[in-house]
Amino acid sequence: MLLFLLSVGLTVIFGLLHFVNLAHGAFYAFGAYAGYSAVRWTGSFWGGFAIAPIAVAALGAALYFSLIRGMRHSGPMNQVLATFGLIFIFLDAFRIFWGDIALGIEPPASLAGTVEFLGIDYPAYRLFIIGLGLLIIAVLHLVLSRTQIGAIIRAGVDNGTMAGCLGINVEIVFFLVFCVGCALAGLAGAVAAPIVSISPNMGTEILIPSLIVVVIGGLGSLKGAVTGSLLVGFLQTFGAVLAPHVASIVIYALLASVLILKPAGLFPVRS
Repeated sequence: MLLFLLSVGLTVIFGLLHFVNLAHGAFYAFGAYAGYSAVRWTGSFWGGFAIAPIAVAALGAALYFSLIRGMRHSGPMNQVLATFGLIFIFLDAFRIFWGDIALGIEPPASLAGTVEFLGIDYPAYRLFIIGLGLLIIAVLHLVLSRTQIGAIIRAGVDNGTMAGCLGINVEIVFFLVFCVGCALAGLAGAVAAPIVSISPNMGTEILIPSLIVVVIGGLGSLKGAVTGSLLVGFLQTFGAVLAPHVASIVIYALLASVLILKPAGLFPVRS
């Protein structure tokens, strides 16, 4: 579910804006740091939970107007180089403001215990993350498939030029979708903070699996993001237990197989 929260924003940004944003993992890390700072200021986990997505969306909006909007039509290589450079800028900024020492957040008291699930004592906080992911899936599906804004987004993904000719302000749609994608990355960082160490490199560590999810699922596809996240998550988890000597290459073998058999991904919005 953490992979899904990060990759769904990335896949929609790829599919709709045609922008290769390698700095998306840095938004995830910033969400974790923003959540950590908000928890210290407010004294409540839920304060960080609410503030982190807003802070990351604001950062995304600033980057959109200062850099990304002007580079949308500059080609993928320039986009890769620019956002790859942003990764290093964010890494140093995290070290300057929060230091190199790993930080952590305690889960809220209401979710600190365990819940018996199918005869197993399972951490309540991890069940909360799973439930949150399922809720986000349901909300996104409802918005994308049942509302007018969802129809506009789908039209922009399918054919942005024609959508613009029909009177849709595609630029505003692009901006809003980018901010929502950044907010989801920030939310993923905030909810991941109690179960992983908050460090400057945490964004780069999860970026490659997220990119693999996007490629496997298909650009711009909610169903693809869900399916890709489940496949990669299960392969990483069970591979480390059942076949640890090959676990590190299993997801890359899956990626290669999908690229050979279905280059557009399992559930592409368009070919």
